[in-house]
Amino acid sequence: MPIEPPTALRRAFAGIDFDPLDTAAAAAWLARITPDTPFRYVVTPNVDHIVRLDALGEQAPDGRALWRAYRGAALVLCDSRVLARLARFYGVALPVAPGSDLTVRLLAKVAQPGDRIAIIGGDAALLAGLQARFPRLALVQHIPPMGMRDNPAALAAAAAFARDSAARFLLLAVGSPQQELLAALIAEASDATGCGLCIGASLDFITGRQRRAPRVVQRLGLEWAHRLASQPGRLWRRYLVDGPKIFRLARRWHRERRG
Repeated sequence: MPIEPPTALRRAFAGIDFDPLDTAAAAAWLARITPDTPFRYVVTPNVDHIVRLDALGEQAPDGRALWRAYRGAALVLCDSRVLARLARFYGVALPVAPGSDLTVRLLAKVAQPGDRIAIIGGDAALLAGLQARFPRLALVQHIPPMGMRDNPAALAAAAAFARDSAARFLLLAVGSPQQELLAALIAEASDATGCGLCIGASLDFITGRQRRAPRVVQRLGLEWAHRLASQPGRLWRRYLVDGPKIFRLARRWHRERRG
């Protein structure tokens, strides 16, 4: 059965065209994927992604490649409640489909017993934790070296694993922007099948290696503050220096749209 794009038109905000799907609607779309479906992939932009895309621009080679990766995705889902609220302020309704929520729903409800799920990223302990939680799924893993983005041989090896795994779903857990660039590279192979999801640290949350914010904190749009408090040394710049740039980007986007 062919997998058509969502019927609702994409909604533009801050330079990205989003599919207006929440977690349930995105999961329903994923349920139609089979191991033989020509390869396509899902990206879940958040504030950090949009700030990075703007900083790179579309003229530099790295920027062109990354913009092309986002625009080539079959689904572009809003991962951030902060981003969704900012979009609403400017008159754009963006349903939220957090990558971590979508990943756990895919593994627990969309994937069927015996489905082959390929993972790029993590380590052996992560795979063991996932297999223990989802024993009816056939999980396979490729662990790339650090700095894969700047290692053509490592990128090629990861892409070959994705192609040869013949998995229904491919979970790209190597962080942004590596995962989006790798997804686009895999999509260039005409014989690749299944669907890839760029999921960041979602598997760490599922296996308990990292703790997500309580639900009430998530609903308030303060999950970023919880993560900052949990890992201040790694995340302070993302949330306190780079993240606030989204307000300037949104104002600029709004002015350009009106003009």
